[in-house]
Amino acid sequence: MRTRQIGEFSVSSIGLGCMSLSFAYGDVPDTEYGAKLLHEALDTGYTMLDTAALYGNGANETLIGETLKARRNDYMLASKCGISKNEEGVRTINGKPSEIRKVCEESLRLLQTDVIDLYYLHRLDFTIPIEESVGTLSELVTEGKIRSIGLSEMSAETIRRAHAVHPISAVQSEYSLWTRNPEIAVLDTCKDIGAAFVAFSPLARAFLTGTLQDPQSLPDGDLRYGMPRFEPENYQKNLELLEEYANLAEESGCSMAQLALAWLLAKDDHIIPIPGTKNIDHMRENAGADAVTLSEEVIVCLDQLINQKTVHGSRYNAAAQSKIDTEEFA
Repeated sequence: MRTRQIGEFSVSSIGLGCMSLSFAYGDVPDTEYGAKLLHEALDTGYTMLDTAALYGNGANETLIGETLKARRNDYMLASKCGISKNEEGVRTINGKPSEIRKVCEESLRLLQTDVIDLYYLHRLDFTIPIEESVGTLSELVTEGKIRSIGLSEMSAETIRRAHAVHPISAVQSEYSLWTRNPEIAVLDTCKDIGAAFVAFSPLARAFLTGTLQDPQSLPDGDLRYGMPRFEPENYQKNLELLEEYANLAEESGCSMAQLALAWLLAKDDHIIPIPGTKNIDHMRENAGADAVTLSEEVIVCLDQLINQKTVHGSRYNAAAQSKIDTEEFA
């Protein structure tokens, strides 16, 4: 794959989101298959792996640490702090300095490494000034435990406040044809401060692959059950968008998944999508999007076909959205 820049790191233009190997989408693959996928991803050309302390409560970091400790120099490692379980075992957003340090030390142990290349604050803790949380991350940079700082799901205003404390190398948020919120302000803010924008769920949680026809068939525990866009009435309306979308993929000589990723890559050179998958064939297919060149006509058609005005249902329900600092369309 071609490369793009995150701070001092040159990484593959498409990174690998590792979450689904341990968390969030129902059944997870066994350790042997997950390890095989990670090794083959590096062999395929992925040089950025994205994980978090949250994913499987350390299981994802453990998988990466055990599997790739002998290949640590082959990839840029990104992980996240800021979402933890409290004493009652309830998942909470926690940006306190003491918690950030505690989680970082545990992540270093599980990942079996001396340093994390890119360390994100996973969510904004509304009870703690962002300057305080980022100040602690800055101390971890000085101490050599992390190399650079990122933010996840935060607004342009918060990003600028954080950047005033310490340079922010990357901002991660959901971005795809059907989730355009970063276009309100965050994409431009990243450009202004020299940060990469890392797009998670670039395939719209499988919607843009064309392989998910009935969200009610998803396994128990799949987080999409709680998302309004995947409710039956909304989803059936959203599926109507895919007929023309599939035609555009065929016209462009690529799969539907590759079309979604190629659209993101064409948007700007500071954007790095990180599709996740539990399937080795899909991982290789996603990497192939780097070789897809879209015509201006196709890009215009895509922008008009699937956007915040044509998609039915909100990204998150009201309770989930209230805990996120990102801008929303009216």
